[in-house]
Amino acid sequence: MEKIKRAIISVHDKTGIVDLARHLIEQGVQIISSGGTQKELESAGIKTEKVSEVTGFPEILNGRVKTLHPTIFAGILARRDPSHLGELKKQNIDPIDLIVVNLYPFEQTIARPDCTFEEAVENIDIGGPSLIRAAAKNLAWTTVITNPDQYDGLISEMNSHQGNTTEEFRRLCAIRAFEHTARYNALIAHYLRSGAEEIQDLSEEFTLAGKKISDLRYGENPHQRAAYYSFSTTKPLKNFEQLHGKDLSYNNLLDLDAALSIVSDFDENFVVILKHTNPCGAAWGESIEEAYTMALDTDSLSAYGGIVGLTKTVDGQLARIMSEHFFECILAPAFSDEALTILTKKKNLRLLTFQQELSDTWNYQVRTINGGFLVQGQDSGRTEVRNARVVSKRQPTDQEWQAMAFAWKLVKHVHSNAIIYTTDKQLIGVGAGQMSRVDAAELAVKKAEQSHHSTHGTVCASDAYFPFKDGIEALAAAGITAVIQPGGSIRDEEVIQSADEHQLTMVFTAMRHFKH
Repeated sequence: MEKIKRAIISVHDKTGIVDLARHLIEQGVQIISSGGTQKELESAGIKTEKVSEVTGFPEILNGRVKTLHPTIFAGILARRDPSHLGELKKQNIDPIDLIVVNLYPFEQTIARPDCTFEEAVENIDIGGPSLIRAAAKNLAWTTVITNPDQYDGLISEMNSHQGNTTEEFRRLCAIRAFEHTARYNALIAHYLRSGAEEIQDLSEEFTLAGKKISDLRYGENPHQRAAYYSFSTTKPLKNFEQLHGKDLSYNNLLDLDAALSIVSDFDENFVVILKHTNPCGAAWGESIEEAYTMALDTDSLSAYGGIVGLTKTVDGQLARIMSEHFFECILAPAFSDEALTILTKKKNLRLLTFQQELSDTWNYQVRTINGGFLVQGQDSGRTEVRNARVVSKRQPTDQEWQAMAFAWKLVKHVHSNAIIYTTDKQLIGVGAGQMSRVDAAELAVKKAEQSHHSTHGTVCASDAYFPFKDGIEALAAAGITAVIQPGGSIRDEEVIQSADEHQLTMVFTAMRHFKH
């Protein structure tokens, strides 16, 4: 195959473009360019040909139309066989063998707080994706480069293959090109959808658009490959910023995401400790130190190697207390200088900050199944607990109302079947991920007793209704005084009657919080 003879270079990100262009000139490649890219190359002494000189047609509509012309696209799309080459000759069109294009910075533009809708629309690139897709389609003959990190590979290919590229290299470039334009289009669609209240429902076609942030050592287990992708490169890691420690693992990221979801539901001095995305300790206090102490006290055995999430800054005093225990990660809005001095002595401890007001950067939850995936909205449902319906004869006390409000915010973050027991400020026992709600109720008692806590006088929150009265009987045996649950069972009357028989107060929220 003949060497690369003609190339179009049109890039917004001009990193490394001059060096690449010089290499192409040395290889005898004719460069076609326009706009800012041409100015950049010409100022570096690199001779180029204007797109308008190739097409015989001027740039119009303030640059919206310049490369969208048959002369350009025929040169890119032509097969290198007698039929297509004969047509090009008749039309006085020369083939184009290389496209080096990157796109208008749409993602970076919409990330700016002051970005207007009109400005966002102007930064939707049309010509660039068209050039990229045309070159990728013609991968048998045409090479397409979409990112500066590919320049070294292109130079190496041309040096090794007499000024051309291999079919394998072009195929890899084409794959990346189509993935790149697919993500670009998905970002635009998501932006437009987010500003149109009347079309918030899930669309007929749903595209996931991820940018790799990093490869991970492995997935949940060492034999599984894994990588981290973000929907946004301008706000990676859901607004986490790692300050210290080892690289984050697949399991760390799952736990940190769960921690962020929980702390985002609490405004007060609140601390949660998680293992395998389930809270094993949680509390709020008059100070963040008090909240941490009580959260650890919930189940200090399970807390070993856990993830800690806090709603307030970690200061030196709290850092000294926390340093006495082994945790994988600590997630907080900030760390004082003294706290960092103390905690960074543990070289493997991961310290991360987050911006709580920016934590909800994605409106959907996505889970894969065999051959497809499921999409749902985030569980952002809120209940004003004191407005919930009291269905028992006994009314809740003020302290029971406070405890149920705390428990109800927390239980939605526990895997189903979920039963938790709390006071008005501390998690006491957790029954998570059980096949039976009675099993969950009994497990929560067992976990509380293992940590020397009494469940007598606590309240219970259940993520879903009690299907039978046996669950209420288990709660009564544990000394629970109040129950908050969604209601909705066909046996609700039987369940309410059991609560009355045991002098429990029961509240229905009419909102379920399954977490499978």
